[in-house]
Formats: sequence, structure tokens, C-alpha cells
Amino acid sequence: MTTNTPQAAQANSPLVKKRGLRELLERGMNVLFFLCGLVAVAFVLFITVYLIISGLPAIQEIGLKDFLFGTKWASTAKEPEFGILPFILTSVYGTAGAMFFGVPIGFLTAVFLAKLAHPRVAAVIRTAVDLLAGIPSVVYGLIGMTVLVPAIRVAFGLSSGATLFAAMIVLAVMILPSIISVSETALKAVPKEYEEASLALGATEIETYFRVSVPAASSGIAAAVVLGIGRAIGEAMAIMMVAGNVPNMPSLFKSVRFLTTAIASEMSYASYGSLQRNALFSIALVLFLFIMLINVLLNTLLKRKKNK
Repeated sequence: MTTNTPQAAQANSPLVKKRGLRELLERGMNVLFFLCGLVAVAFVLFITVYLIISGLPAIQEIGLKDFLFGTKWASTAKEPEFGILPFILTSVYGTAGAMFFGVPIGFLTAVFLAKLAHPRVAAVIRTAVDLLAGIPSVVYGLIGMTVLVPAIRVAFGLSSGATLFAAMIVLAVMILPSIISVSETALKAVPKEYEEASLALGATEIETYFRVSVPAASSGIAAAVVLGIGRAIGEAMAIMMVAGNVPNMPSLFKSVRFLTTAIASEMSYASYGSLQRNALFSIALVLFLFIMLINVLLNTLLKRKKNK
């Protein structure tokens, strides 16, 4: 004989069962999110370990000093040389030039879209920015090769317009969507109270945007710059088509080769297990460490600024 006590009736009620299912679902979702985060970390660790294992043998055979600071790359010569200093400096100069041209344009466009533009005008510009983000890199390279490279050749009286300068311009255009979108989102997230207080104190709208809104959104804008740097450093196909792909020491109006284009241009015919192929993996390792170093430095600077 069973008795229906109030506690038993409450435990068997639909409301309690529903709450139990919700708690179970909540725990399941927490586990799912944790696994997704774990997968992301695992991929980074796998790539890191794989590049270290694949890239270290060539560095040990060539020598760290000769590899990083050698000025000549002749991987298919009778007596091959594997100096990647021209590639490193070209990547640094090319990325710096792209940021020099692209960051101010992207940042000011984001301020205009977030604070000044009429909604209809802003919608048209955002559509154009989204289209820029969706264009394949090979199309950028094709347009740069057929329009920009001849224009640079004629404008500066060069024998070839495929130069570091052309690569900077193409990269500057390619990083615009990332900088504009992320910066605009960060500016829109600034509380309206900040701007209203500034305007109440007598500041103009432009002063308010640049002295209040922009500093408040600095972390998001810095994240946009980091994304732009990552896009610029990691680009290969478009740069290969406009930079000349010649392993020269970097000069603004000379044909050059980036770290990424060095890998892309030779990996297809490098024989498996050869020193040339291993050296290309070593270049990938240097590129990977280079990007990680930039991210760490920028994050450190942002944290110091927040602490102040």
C-alpha cells in the first residue's frame, strides 16, 4: 500500500520534471561549449607541435643564424642557400605599409558609419564593405596585376610595376573590411551616456567622438588592427601576383617575395623529405611564431593601457 505524501506529489509534479530537464540540458550545453573550446585549443596545439617537428630539422641542418639572417635564397641551386632574411623584412615592411595605408582609412570609415552617416548612406557603404570581404584574394591579385601594376610602372618609370609598393596597396584594400566592421561594432557598443555627458559639458560632436567614444572603444579597435595584421601577414595568392615573387632584399620599387609566397611558390615541386621542403616548413614555423609574437605584444600593450 502506497501513500501519496506532499513531498512525493511535489517530486512527481510536471513543474519539477520540467525543471530537472532544463538543468540536465544546461549541463549538457556547458559540456558542449567546453568541448568546442577544447577543440579550438587542441587545433592550435596540434599546429604548433606539427610545425615545430617539421621545421626544426632544416634549421638544425642549415644553422639558425644562416637561416634567419642569411640574405640569399637559392633552394634549387647546385650549392643551395636558405637565407630567409629578405622574406622576413619584406613581410614586416609590407605589413607595416598596408597598415599605414589601411588603418586610417578603415578607422575613419568606421567612425563615419557608427556616428555620422545617415542610415541609408551607412547601409550602402556597409554593403560595399561586405562585398569587399567576400571577394576572393585571387581576384584582388588579378585586378592588381592588370590595373595597379601597369599604373605603377608608368607612374614611376619602372621596368616592372610588380613591386613591394603594389603589394602594400593591395594588402591595404584587403584589410579594410576587417578593420571597418570590427571598429564600427566597438564604437556602437560605447554607452550613449558617455557621449551625452561630453556633449552636456560643451564638447562638440566631433570632439566627443574622438575624445570619448574612440578611447572607450580602443580595445575593440585594437582587435580590428590585430585582425588586419593577421590578414596582411597571411595573404599569399594576391601578393604573389603583384609583388614579382623575386627573393630580393626589400625595396619599395623592387620585386620581392614574402614569407607566405615563398612557401606557396615552391611547395608544389619540393620533393618529399628534401632539405628544400623542410626549409619551407621552417619558414612556416617562423611565420607562425611571428604572428604569435605580434598578438602577444599587442595584447600586452592593451592590458597595460587598461591598468593605467
